[in-house]
Amino acid sequence: MRLVCLSDTHGRHHELKVPDGDLLLHAGDFSGRGLSAEISDFNAWLGSLPHRHKLVIAGNHDFLFETDPTLARGLLNQADYLEDSGIELMGLTFWGSPVSPRFFDWAFNRSRGPEIQHHWSLIPSGIDILITHTPPHGICDQIWIGRHVGCEALRDELISRIRPRLLICGHIHEGAGLGNLDGIPVLNAASLDRRYQPVQPLWVVDIDPVSKQILSLTAHDPAAPAPADSQPPG
Repeated sequence: MRLVCLSDTHGRHHELKVPDGDLLLHAGDFSGRGLSAEISDFNAWLGSLPHRHKLVIAGNHDFLFETDPTLARGLLNQADYLEDSGIELMGLTFWGSPVSPRFFDWAFNRSRGPEIQHHWSLIPSGIDILITHTPPHGICDQIWIGRHVGCEALRDELISRIRPRLLICGHIHEGAGLGNLDGIPVLNAASLDRRYQPVQPLWVVDIDPVSKQILSLTAHDPAAPAPADSQPPG
């Protein structure tokens, strides 16, 4: 089975050439300020894509999902939305959370320590695919001045208890790419660079449907159609 992963598109989703796959997964910040018109536009775009399933979490820019969750969720009817919650699709278990360490006053910001730890404590151990907007501290989280800004509590929970087959995140545009945390693959799927240009890869994850093992993680040019050999297997 094939997952197509992206994040931090900030309203520029129409400019992306999205590879085909079984499931499209967005790790948050699909809008600029989380306005209802932005959500409706993103929802219509999702509906135009051929992927059988779509999974979305919010990010710190997607304000309406925190300030008026009933309205926001009603506008996003072309995807399954996860917020400290899980779902099983195609035999895989997924869990998603929009929170990130506090930075000024963005949506879903939580103070480092017990406040943000509460959210990570809700995640079941052994989940197949974990989707968080924030990366863990020290992995795919380095900003342009060289500082690591991911979440320490998430890192510790990943190592000691949760141990998913794959963590997909975003939030830190400069941290986009693949990392490894104590044997756990970490994919920062941020699609825009730090200047908000849609030049960073979209990611395709192939998973064996029987063993649930990750077969490959492949970067695709966001401005070019997926090559012929990128069609979903089987």
